[in-house]
Order: sequence, then C-alpha cells, then structure tokens
Amino acid sequence: EVQLVESGGGLVQAGGSLRLSCAASGFTFDDYAIGWFRQAPGKEREGVSCISSSRGTTYYADSVKGRFTISSDNAKNTVYLQMNSLKPEDTAVYYCAAERAGCFSLFGSWGQGTQVTVSS
Repeated sequence: EVQLVESGGGLVQAGGSLRLSCAASGFTFDDYAIGWFRQAPGKEREGVSCISSSRGTTYYADSVKGRFTISSDNAKNTVYLQMNSLKPEDTAVYYCAAERAGCFSLFGSWGQGTQVTVSS
C-alpha cells in the first residue's frame, strides 16, 4: 500500500523559510515521480513542483521558481520541498503525491497534507 506522509508545515512570517518532507513507503520509491501540490481556501489545487522518478529532472510552477527547491533522498525514501522567501500567497495546505507514469500524469496516491501559513 502506497503511503505518503507530509511534515514540516507551520506558521512563518513573510520572507521566512520552511522545509517540507514527504516520507514514502509501500512502493518502489525510485520508480515514481513525486509531486508537491497546494490548495488554498476557496481555490483549486495547483501543482507546485515535481521531481522525476530518475530524480534527474525537476519542475516548478512559475509562482515558486527561484524560491522553492525540490530534492530527494532516496536512501530515506523522502522528498523535500525547501521553501524560501515565503509570501502570504503561499499559504495553503501542501500535499505530496506519487505517480509511476511521471510528473505530467494524473497523480494517483496522495498524502494527508500539511498546513503552511505565511503571515504578513
């Protein structure tokens, strides 16, 4: 059974940083792309970043390019999202998801989410 557990969310002031973690289990970790998504109140879920199954390619939404960095520790079956220069508009529940078919497929397995709140 695929399990994804996010952690690292919290309350931070604008300009601050957080590092989210996505701990994976129940599947062959490096066979799957891992994506980060977020959903703010009243808004649709949006893709934030993704790392390919080979871990050699990363993708970012325009809104976070230059501020967020996705990385992977395959020995720990964990993907990280380092978030710097946070803005109030980054406030959302952040989810990680796994998909064997790649970053641009429909993600089939999701974590429970972690809240990120950025105060102005």
